[in-house]
Amino acid sequence: MSKNFRSRLMMFLAAMGPGIVTAFADNDAGGIATYAAAGAKYGYGLLFTMLVSTVALAVAQEISARTGAVTGRGLSDLIREEYGVKWTFFAMLVLLAANLGTTVSEFSGIATSFEIFGISKYISVPLVALLIWWLVIKSDYSKTEKIFFGLCVTFLSYVVAGIIVDPPWQTVVTAMVRPTFAHDAEFLLMAIGVIGTTITPWGQFYVQASVVDKGITAKNYIYTLFDVLIGSFFTGLIAFFIIVATAATLYVNNIPIETAKDAALALEPLAGKYATILFSFGLLGASMLAAFVLPLSTAYAICEAFGFERGISKEYKTAPVFFGLYSVIIFISACMVLWPGLSLYGVMLTTQVVNGLLLPPILIFMVLIAGNKRLMGKYANSRWYNAIAWLFTAILIALTVLLLAATVAPDTVDFLFKFIGI
Repeated sequence: MSKNFRSRLMMFLAAMGPGIVTAFADNDAGGIATYAAAGAKYGYGLLFTMLVSTVALAVAQEISARTGAVTGRGLSDLIREEYGVKWTFFAMLVLLAANLGTTVSEFSGIATSFEIFGISKYISVPLVALLIWWLVIKSDYSKTEKIFFGLCVTFLSYVVAGIIVDPPWQTVVTAMVRPTFAHDAEFLLMAIGVIGTTITPWGQFYVQASVVDKGITAKNYIYTLFDVLIGSFFTGLIAFFIIVATAATLYVNNIPIETAKDAALALEPLAGKYATILFSFGLLGASMLAAFVLPLSTAYAICEAFGFERGISKEYKTAPVFFGLYSVIIFISACMVLWPGLSLYGVMLTTQVVNGLLLPPILIFMVLIAGNKRLMGKYANSRWYNAIAWLFTAILIALTVLLLAATVAPDTVDFLFKFIGI
C-alpha cells in the first residue's frame, strides 16, 4: 500500500460521516414500514423505483454537502440571507412541526421493537430517550458520530434477513433493472411513498449542517463526495433487502401488513424466528439513529436561521438554545408515544403531509443556491448538472403533490388516474 494511498484513505476516514449518517437515518421507522409494505403488497415490482430513488437521494445530498463545504454555512442560514426572514420563518415553522411528528414515529419504532422482545414501552421509551439525550449533551461531535456509525451497522441485519429467506435472485435482479408499472392508483401511490420516504427535508438541513460542524471545506470536499455516494448506495441497499425479504415471504403467501411490527411478526412462521429477530433489531437501530439525528437537525436548522450558537461540541452554557431545543423535542416526542389513546398513525399521516408541504420549496432553494456563482464560485452547478438537478426536483415536486392529494383527497386522485387512463 503506497504512502499516497494511505494518506488519501486517512483523509477520507476523517471526512466520512455526514453523508453516511444522514442517508442511513433516512431509512427510519416510517421508511422501514413503507419498504416492508411495498414488498408485501407488490413483491419485487418496486425495486426499480427504489433504484431511481437512490440516485435522486445521491443528487440531493451531494448538492447540500457541497454547498455546506464551499460556503461554510448551513442551509437555513443561506435561505435567510438570500430569500429573507419570511421564507426562513415559514420553513423553520414547518420543519419544526414535521420533525417533531417524525421523531414521535421514531420513538414509536423504539417502543415497537422492544415490545416484540417482550419489554413494555413504559420502560423502554423513557430509558432510551434519556440515553439519547445524555449521550449528545455529554459528548462532542467526534464521539457522537462514532455512536451514529455503530447504529448504522445494525442496518446490516436487514441484509442478512433478505439473504436467509432465499429469494429467487434471477427474478430479483430482473425486477431491479426493468421498470414495472401496475395500472392502479395504489401502486403509483406506493411508488411515491417509497421515493418520498427516501428524500426528506430534514435530511438536507442535517447533511449541510454536519458538513459545516465537522469543518469540511471545498479543499477536501472530494472525500465528502465519496461519503455521500457511499451513504446513498447503502441506503438503497438496505431498502432493497427490506423489500426482498417481505416480497419473498409475505407477498408470495398473500399476507398484508401495515406497520414494521406487522412485518417482523409475520416473518417468523415463514422464515423462522431469526428473521423476526433480525428485522426487529434493525428497526431498533434505525429508530434510535433517527431519534438522535432528527432533533439535532431541527436544532441546527433553527439556530442557523436565527443566529444562535450551535454545535454538538459546544458546551450547554455556550449554546443553550441549541441544546434546549434538542432536549425539548426529545422530551415531547417520548411523552407523546406514552400518551394513552394517541393515534400514532394519525401523527405519522399528518407528518407526511407537513413534510410534503416543505420538500418542494426546500428543493428549489437548494438548487438555486447551488447554482449561484456569487456564493459557490467555481463549485456552482454546471449547466448539465443543473439540468439534472432541476429535472429531479420537478419530478419530486410532482410526486409530492400527488401524494399530498392522495392523503387529503383520495377521490380526487382516483378521478385523475381514470381521466388519464391509468
